[in-house]
Amino acid sequence: MPQLTQQFSRMPRSRLLRIVVLGLFGIFTLRLFYIQVIQHGYYDEQAKASQVSKLTIAPERGKIYAHDGAGVVPLVLNETVYTVFADPSEVTDASKVTQVLKNVAGGNIVSDSLARLTDKSVRYIVLARQVSRTQAELIQKENVAGIGLQKGSRRVYPEQALAAQTLGYVNTEGTGQYGLEEALQARLVGTPGTLEAVTDVRRIPLTIGKDDARVEAKNGDNLVLSVDRNIQSKAEQVLRDGLANVRATKGSVLVMDPRSGHVLAMANFPTYDPSKYGDVQDYSVFQNAVVSAPYEAGSVMKTLTVGAGLDSGAVNTNTVFNDSSGCATVDDRKICNVEEDPRQANATMLTTLRYSLNTGVVFTLRQMGGGEVNRQARDTLYSYFHSHYRFGQLTGIEQAGETPGTIIAPDQQEGNNVRYANMAFGQGMDVTMIQAASAFSAAINGGRYYQPSLIDGTLGSDGSVSSVQPKVLAENTLSPAHSAELRDLIWQARKQGFFGPNDPEGYKIGGKTGTSQVIDPKTGKYSNDNSIGSYLGFGGAETPEYVIMVRVDDSKAGGYAGTTAAGPIFNTLSNWLLKYLNIEPMR
Repeated sequence: MPQLTQQFSRMPRSRLLRIVVLGLFGIFTLRLFYIQVIQHGYYDEQAKASQVSKLTIAPERGKIYAHDGAGVVPLVLNETVYTVFADPSEVTDASKVTQVLKNVAGGNIVSDSLARLTDKSVRYIVLARQVSRTQAELIQKENVAGIGLQKGSRRVYPEQALAAQTLGYVNTEGTGQYGLEEALQARLVGTPGTLEAVTDVRRIPLTIGKDDARVEAKNGDNLVLSVDRNIQSKAEQVLRDGLANVRATKGSVLVMDPRSGHVLAMANFPTYDPSKYGDVQDYSVFQNAVVSAPYEAGSVMKTLTVGAGLDSGAVNTNTVFNDSSGCATVDDRKICNVEEDPRQANATMLTTLRYSLNTGVVFTLRQMGGGEVNRQARDTLYSYFHSHYRFGQLTGIEQAGETPGTIIAPDQQEGNNVRYANMAFGQGMDVTMIQAASAFSAAINGGRYYQPSLIDGTLGSDGSVSSVQPKVLAENTLSPAHSAELRDLIWQARKQGFFGPNDPEGYKIGGKTGTSQVIDPKTGKYSNDNSIGSYLGFGGAETPEYVIMVRVDDSKAGGYAGTTAAGPIFNTLSNWLLKYLNIEPMR
């Protein structure tokens, strides 16, 4: 070692310096080799973790269209909006940020967000949501340090409140609420994509290119509804005017095509504007009463009881019964008709529908039991109501909040003879309008039960509509022959009744009124102070081409609400549909 020290001491300084430098260079080279080659994968991952983020690419929510004659028109579109955010660590003038936001986006500011601008411990604060493009451009022009804009979208409604309860709305989180928007959220929202890109500390992409995308977003389906924009608009107008005429504040109208189960219109009043859902005070207005408000529909159900009687063989079109007393006794209960009962000794099924005889449908129920209201009679009626007409079951229509209604089975304690006698004329059971109209459609169209639907298909990028086939749930609701018999009875009953003489010549318009008492929540008994009026009927030439159901909840017109309140709404809309659909009269 001393010799080595002596050698270095005798070595020229320049040479010694070169050796030291070369040695250090070698060490640096080895270290760089180790980092760049041997440890390349590790440091590459570290760099990616700090600089590159996997981001979600939001898909565009599917648009919603309605038919308009031969074409389609938009009911729901998307509009670009922005979220305003801030990084407090980069905000140099909080007061200026506050002033700009209040001046430009006052109504869109997130509560208490501006007060957090001085909190340097957070890096991301949402200041305002749903800011318009114009507002965003004004904010950008101010060039305020520390705030940025994030692009998004919101729903817009070219037809404003048209079909509001059917459509529903989308909240600020992009989630559908009520109606179609909630029921078909998965189809409408689409599938997010992923993007790997270099971002800043706020995870805002610095560059975006198509090559960066790992998976492209799949936009939601653009849906074409079976709803006809003109029928919907007319139904809403007729409903609104009809309610005003009888000083009612609440009602609904449903129009269906009995040949497919497609819904042509759903109207409710009161209604709301989906673009201003935040202004609504009474949240019940969001619900679509056509599918979510079951009730005792009353005498409109007599058509279906008669249909069950015909199809089961309990009665036929020539069957007669004695109605001279105008009343029938079931167990210990006396059931009577209304004042206009003609008290005929030889009443028929046509008489039953023409004069809305409770005794007629109770007689039909008796015949189902071999002459008595008994377990056999109850089993038969339940089979038709539950299994054929599908009451007490969800129809599966594309609406959030659909309810199944209530029908008591014959083996339950409450499913006794008296209840079933009441059910024969539409009391003691709850149905929704969509259930009643779907069952009625099946009963008069030859027996085919179509699942009610609001969706006709999807709209392609070329503007073409890819329609879906109607879904048949049953072929045997009634036999074709008995369906034709029932259809003729309903037509003849209306033709001979109060409304029939005013129907246009050459058309077959059939229907039935219904007035049901409402149970007083205080007494638990039926009240005479209020009732619900209904009308359920069809129209067309040789065969039915539309079915209309009307419900009016609180008519002040007096008389039987089915006749005075619901019937006129049906008449006006039916006459208009004959012309709008270009239905040629029979020769």
